[in-house]
Amino acid sequence: MRRPSFDPELFEPLADVEERSFWFRARNRLIVSTFRRHFADARSFLEIGCGSGVVLGALRESLPSLRLVGGELYPEALEIARRRLPDTELVELDARRLPYNGEFDVVGAFDVLEHIDEDEAVLAQMVAAARPRGGMLVLVPQHPWLWSKHDEIVEHRRRYTRKELLAKAERAGIEVVEVTSFVSSLLPAMAVSRAVDRVRKRTDPIANLEPGPLNVLFERMLDGERKLIEHGVSLPFGGSLMLVGRRP
Repeated sequence: MRRPSFDPELFEPLADVEERSFWFRARNRLIVSTFRRHFADARSFLEIGCGSGVVLGALRESLPSLRLVGGELYPEALEIARRRLPDTELVELDARRLPYNGEFDVVGAFDVLEHIDEDEAVLAQMVAAARPRGGMLVLVPQHPWLWSKHDEIVEHRRRYTRKELLAKAERAGIEVVEVTSFVSSLLPAMAVSRAVDRVRKRTDPIANLEPGPLNVLFERMLDGERKLIEHGVSLPFGGSLMLVGRRP
């Protein structure tokens, strides 16, 4: 069984970027919004691969009564998360072998599955960790044709098609409630950026996330996508793919 891969030295610079980057900020608002729409009565949430705690921080701010648990394989990330969230339960664990059974109202994994060979096993573990009729919330990178040097540098195993994610979720026992793309309006810019990666062979994994002169504009564009999703629109394409489901 190959260890899920991510360079632990990236957690510290990534934590700085997370607070400022349009992508992380807009993604957090999408996660919180989706949580409110689908799991308004939830009292507990487990995040698999919580990293430095940026999503948990957003949920803590928006839903202060929610019991939050963050699970992470890398102690370097947990050290940063503990500085961010000193009162939150943070656990070192392997997503392929979760120590929980029917404990959480909602279980989530945000840009985590693509780093793990056994992604279906992780989905099945998420189902087992949720209570009956408990929720699942998953975000992954979409479109294999966007694959570039950037994916290799951040040690992705794959980018997903919608069909692939749906099939894997259903085989893991997830009852799918909603699926939509995200980062749709920026897909042309992403395609250009990935093409440049292939030609110039960029080696900085953080460069694509660093806030630039269009940071505010891009954030507003993604907020517009979120509002469409809130009104029931399933965006057909985009750099990311979000799936909402439940344990039967």
